[in-house]
Amino acid sequence: MAKKIGVSEGRAALAAVRAAEEASTRPARTDHATAVRYLLQLLAEKAPGNSVEVRVPPFGAVQAVEGPRHTRGTPPNVVETDPSTWIALATGAEQWGDAAAAGRISASGVRADLSALLPLRP
Repeated sequence: MAKKIGVSEGRAALAAVRAAEEASTRPARTDHATAVRYLLQLLAEKAPGNSVEVRVPPFGAVQAVEGPRHTRGTPPNVVETDPSTWIALATGAEQWGDAAAAGRISASGVRADLSALLPLRP
């Protein structure tokens, strides 16, 4: 992640995404992207490290969680999900186990269970 997203910018994007969902409309792509990147940034701040790569295509990815660092190729611990699921998980609107059981999370590796780190903000 190149650009650090400020708290007010991140919260505004999250509010815009929530408002769009409540209105049963699609959020603006820029709001969706900013909200995803902001929450990925919060995860990296909460659990710094390089042992798990969290991917939310097409908007972003971050490495987090302490542990062995990988240097080449695909990391041994990968979590991938869609933007809406990531926002729901990170904000506490959905539980990790429910999303995993529904097949909305792809998680591989022994450190790939992020349930103890979520939600990021109560």
